[in-house]
Amino acid sequence: MGDLAVLFPGQGSQHVAMGGELAEAFPSARDVFRAADEVLGFELSKICWAGPEEELKQTENAQPAILVHSMAVWAIMKEGLAGQVRFGAGHSLGEFTAYAAAGSLELEDAVRLVRRRGELMAASPVGTMSAIVGLEPAAVEEICERVRTGGGVVVAANYNSPGQIVISGEVAAVEQAGALAKQAGARMVRPLAVSGAFHSPLMGDAESGLRAELDRVTFRDPEFPVVSNVTAEPVIDAAAARRNLVVQLTAPVRWADSVRRITRQGVRHFVELGPGKVLTGMLRRIDPELTGMEVGKPEDVQRFKEELR
Repeated sequence: MGDLAVLFPGQGSQHVAMGGELAEAFPSARDVFRAADEVLGFELSKICWAGPEEELKQTENAQPAILVHSMAVWAIMKEGLAGQVRFGAGHSLGEFTAYAAAGSLELEDAVRLVRRRGELMAASPVGTMSAIVGLEPAAVEEICERVRTGGGVVVAANYNSPGQIVISGEVAAVEQAGALAKQAGARMVRPLAVSGAFHSPLMGDAESGLRAELDRVTFRDPEFPVVSNVTAEPVIDAAAARRNLVVQLTAPVRWADSVRRITRQGVRHFVELGPGKVLTGMLRRIDPELTGMEVGKPEDVQRFKEELR
């Protein structure tokens, strides 16, 4: 397969039963879930495997759940991937997972951090997000600027792929921007099932709280470069990793640019580790010639091993 990049999903990829089959099939995956339960002081594993869904999708639970599932897959896969991983990247929350996989963060610290990150985000001012499909970034940015001129808070928050941008902010401002986007010719405006205005100025208090948490944690230089959501550039030192994970809460996720940055280094193969296949789907919209494979279940692990032969 040659050189590849490992990708880690963000919030929204969680689902009841996530990771249960992995934990049954692979002791290394089971150990990751057990370690997370011990760190958190409650059985996150049971919420992942059995729900209820309402509890799993709460931000403070969903974020560590996704990280732990992804790290369980990484525990299974890392030896087979040795020497092939050129870059790592994660979408929003997934960037924490990428640093944990790269050895910049200890698993236990990463679990604590994303649990606290979720709590801080859930406690932030009420807001929402919507995905806009079919408009260029400049058009969406102009619409957000018009709404802000009228006093609302709304920004472009996720540059996911060509023609798909997520906006974030106050509920009324996001609704107004969505209506303007439809008038401007957007093919679709889809409200997202989130509990806050992630990657917007409304996350300012959460950013301050997360900075204090990150200052207590030891970071090491990553063993492979992790492409930052904030800059879409590879990070190779601990100080930059810590800094970007703070700024990330209020800055937009430059996902399409991050993928393009990796491909400019000659990497064409991507592996998404964790629940779902959201990032694999985005790859094809960014560049149809890229290849991606999702690995989140035991059968995916087997399929990937066969690809490596």
